[in-house]
Amino acid sequence: MGLLLGLTILSLAAVLAVVGVSVGVGDLPIPLTTTVAAVTNRLGWTDVALSRIQETVIWDYRLSRALVAAFCGAGLALCGAIMQALLRNPLAEPYVLGVSAGASTGAVAIVILGLGAGAVSLSAGAFAGAFAAFLFVALLSNGTAAGADRTILAGVAASQLFNATTAYIVTTSANAQQARDVMFWLLGSFGGVRWPEFALVAGVVGAGLVACLTQARVLDAFAFGDEAAAALGVDVARARLTLFCLTAMMTATIVSMVGSIGFVGLVVPHVTRFLVGPLHIRLLPACAVSGAIFMVLADIAARALVPQQVLPVGVVTALVGVPVFSLLLYRLQRAA
Repeated sequence: MGLLLGLTILSLAAVLAVVGVSVGVGDLPIPLTTTVAAVTNRLGWTDVALSRIQETVIWDYRLSRALVAAFCGAGLALCGAIMQALLRNPLAEPYVLGVSAGASTGAVAIVILGLGAGAVSLSAGAFAGAFAAFLFVALLSNGTAAGADRTILAGVAASQLFNATTAYIVTTSANAQQARDVMFWLLGSFGGVRWPEFALVAGVVGAGLVACLTQARVLDAFAFGDEAAAALGVDVARARLTLFCLTAMMTATIVSMVGSIGFVGLVVPHVTRFLVGPLHIRLLPACAVSGAIFMVLADIAARALVPQQVLPVGVVTALVGVPVFSLLLYRLQRAA
């Protein structure tokens, strides 16, 4: 119990440390001590005199961005671990159900086609598109009765359909600026997130983590296959539906806010599984912490690699994720 408490405190401290570093990175460098003072001042614990400009930058821009990045990384890594267990496929990741492709179609329909006449935001359109893709996959794969292979194939079909729709809309209806904006969003960006987005993603991912932890033993059973899980007393159809819905909700929320950020949900679960083992009661919280740290570091790199320019964070995660995943595959091949 003491070890578990110690690891929990250490993990939270690591996440808070990278968030503090993220707040300090930018055109206006801010020391970590200033960030801590600004937070404790706002909480009423201290009364340190700070520059008004620094406080504004911290509270109105950088802190919310860093916290959203942390929860998005945690959610994507968590969803990746769940999908790999449910589908028994090491290449499974949060977007395998076509959620990302559907969100992209919903977003471009709002931005380029002007659906909703201005009454529907980009995030709302992306969320609707994500769940439309999820429902399409559920119908195409015969719902919870489908096996892993059929679900993956249905996800591939949905992704191709919605990606083709997105490409058609951008090609035929978008001007140059709209196409650039859509491309930047599709690769992932935390530029527009503020405290309302943080409250939403923190609530969804936090509730999703708690719900998934209650299903940790079920996920362990799925590792041996549907028949073995059923023999162990698991209601396979109900458990799969519940976990698919949880992952779809978290993924749709994240993608609708910040776009499609690849490789986090694919690579982080594998690295974390290598460190803590396959038992999901340990793997899921470890994935959440690792994903949060990785995403915040990726956002720091996106802002720091090119002077006076912010890269799409999906570019950074891919540049890091591909070599790490290649190394993991090489190690697994040698072990086999």
